[in-house]
Amino acid sequence: MTDAQWQVVRDVLPVPAWLEGRGGQPEGYCHRQMLDAIFYVTDNAIKWRAMPCDFPAWDRVYAFFRRWRDKGLAREFHDRLRGKAREAEGRQAEPTAAIIDSQSVKGDASVPAASRGYDGGKKINGRRRHVITDSLGLLLMVLVTAADVTDRRAARVMLPQLRTRFRKITLIWADGGYTGRLVDWAKEKLQLTLQIVKRSDDMTGFVVLPRRWVVERTLGWLLRTRRLVRDFETLPASSEAFVYFSLVMLMSRRLARPASRPQTEQSRWAAAA
Repeated sequence: MTDAQWQVVRDVLPVPAWLEGRGGQPEGYCHRQMLDAIFYVTDNAIKWRAMPCDFPAWDRVYAFFRRWRDKGLAREFHDRLRGKAREAEGRQAEPTAAIIDSQSVKGDASVPAASRGYDGGKKINGRRRHVITDSLGLLLMVLVTAADVTDRRAARVMLPQLRTRFRKITLIWADGGYTGRLVDWAKEKLQLTLQIVKRSDDMTGFVVLPRRWVVERTLGWLLRTRRLVRDFETLPASSEAFVYFSLVMLMSRRLARPASRPQTEQSRWAAAA
């Protein structure tokens, strides 16, 4: 991280328990060093044991990553930064609408059979990332499953959690993979309007579909991080944590960049990628 990025990130870091008098010992390494090391792993897809000597010992970095993953600190850290990113765009910290989609990626040999599957549509053996974003393309939720878990099945898990965490959201855009009884279920049980954005039959070639392009762009951002080009993780929770860290890198770069000239919303976030 640059000094400007660190200034942005430092204000939203989770506070260690020992600083609040809740027990525990002071950490032996600076959070900036640890985050730099995790960002390096995320961006370059190296093995933990291949950590360069410029960073703390690999086992200490992995222990830090594992603690943040298991205690939900990676998501908390990401969500705080997302709130600042939304406010920087003139939006309220909590969104009122969202877009849902999924992305299948090949699984490495380290992915166990219990958490991998075959996506017959994409012909991919591995895992699937189900994501929900706001209208800016910033991540609200991610769920990593086996690739054979359908969009509708994952949505039945994610939408109740989304409703609990973001009470203001009432409208969600989705593609044709979410049609069927899920639309009525979301309306009746969760008071969520699931609006399906379909591609017209008379369209030819590449066409930008309303709202759906936002989440597709977010999925493209994830693939610019080498750790996420393929799923290397034994635990789906580790895959989810790397998704959060990938977007933390993107948002911190965007927030640290000085505003030199007016830009449109699309060009700002495209440049940040």
